[in-house]
Amino acid sequence: MTDLKATLSPDRGQPARTLHLVDTAGHDEWLRHQPPRHRAALIAQRFKPNAGSLAILPGEAAEAWSAVIGVARAGALTPWCLARAAEALPEGVYRLDGQEPGAAMLGWALAQHRFDRYRKEEATCARTLLTGEPSRIDPVLAEAAATARVRELVNTSAGDLGPAELESAVAEVGAAHGARLTVTKGAELERGYPMIHAVGAAAIAARAPRLIELDWGRDDHPRVAIVGKGVCFDTGGLDLKPSAAMRLMKKDMGGAAHALALAELIMAARLPVRLHLLIPAVENAVSGAAFRPGDVLRTRKGVTVENTNTDAEGRLILADALTRAGEAKPGLILDFATLTGAARVALGPDLPPLFANNEGLAGDLLAAGERLDDPLWRMPLWDGYDDMLKSDIADMVNAPEGAFAGAITAALFLRRFVPAETPWAHLDVFAWRPAGKPGRPKGGDAFGLRAAWAMLKERYA
Repeated sequence: MTDLKATLSPDRGQPARTLHLVDTAGHDEWLRHQPPRHRAALIAQRFKPNAGSLAILPGEAAEAWSAVIGVARAGALTPWCLARAAEALPEGVYRLDGQEPGAAMLGWALAQHRFDRYRKEEATCARTLLTGEPSRIDPVLAEAAATARVRELVNTSAGDLGPAELESAVAEVGAAHGARLTVTKGAELERGYPMIHAVGAAAIAARAPRLIELDWGRDDHPRVAIVGKGVCFDTGGLDLKPSAAMRLMKKDMGGAAHALALAELIMAARLPVRLHLLIPAVENAVSGAAFRPGDVLRTRKGVTVENTNTDAEGRLILADALTRAGEAKPGLILDFATLTGAARVALGPDLPPLFANNEGLAGDLLAAGERLDDPLWRMPLWDGYDDMLKSDIADMVNAPEGAFAGAITAALFLRRFVPAETPWAHLDVFAWRPAGKPGRPKGGDAFGLRAAWAMLKERYA
């Protein structure tokens, strides 16, 4: 993974090229004070003070150049307003003219992340941004590294990232922070977590299903459970996906990637919580051992589920994991899952639906997302649709007939496995960016991760 540490540095007065930030409101006044060579250069480069625009300003000597960057508001920088400049400028050291980069440090760092596992790019030196607020560097780099971890895991081919490799990634993070790793698989998984076993039973032995858990922190600290859907590849099972829908199913472990990245943030910051990370890891494959449409599945909770769609497998494995999380009586449960196409139809790829059974928790997450430019959108746990989960032969179905309210009914299914008294939030993330933006290339990406981290810090720090 790209080492982002060199992208940000304390400002100790070292030599650096100047970056001027202008917006449409202040452009004319700024331009009035520029020397003729700068005005000529701006005309030649057809510079407009629009967000993301960039122009090079010549100095009195050839090496004394600076740059001007267009931003939406020069006095209120966003996380991504300098990302395009970080991608386009030559390597070197830079300093903003007369202000601190603040929130924009995140995009500056992440613009320099590269996923190079399968295609080695030419080695380049970092573009280093200086700041007079050195205490902000480590927290920003931690969030950037967490986002990069999500990207790396989601972008990795399913052939190289099955349940065993996901377990190794969790073990590596846990070992770095002294967490205790527990992995349940085989006959013990079948007895204790029958739906995780059923979903993953068709995979070959090397890609066998498992429940991966990390425990970290002191017993006298508030207990927080984080659950992530770890379907390392999803064929749809016997309800086979068409090839176009299967193409990106390496990303179906995106919820697990978010959960692991958030757990790493918690442990690295030594947040005073007792962390319980749970990742049910499976491959939803096709073989003679595959679970079938119409099968009635046992659950860890004891209720039965009629399997009406083998491609609605994520909620099945999460149900057993959520049951396990609730048994430890946490004060808060968060889950991340690439759960439904209906969520994308409703809100598109960039805006994750948030479902929560607690108003305070929902409000805190929404406020953090708005503040950090990591937005979420509240969706209802609408009790009126709970009857859609009725089964004629079992306690419930996993997927109602028809296409109505798919994201809501999936969340209602999960709610049945969460203790009613436990604050719980479910984020139906896409984990994929279908089109690149500055600092956010096409491919795997984190959504709602920084909002969740900010909420936890505000509650427990």
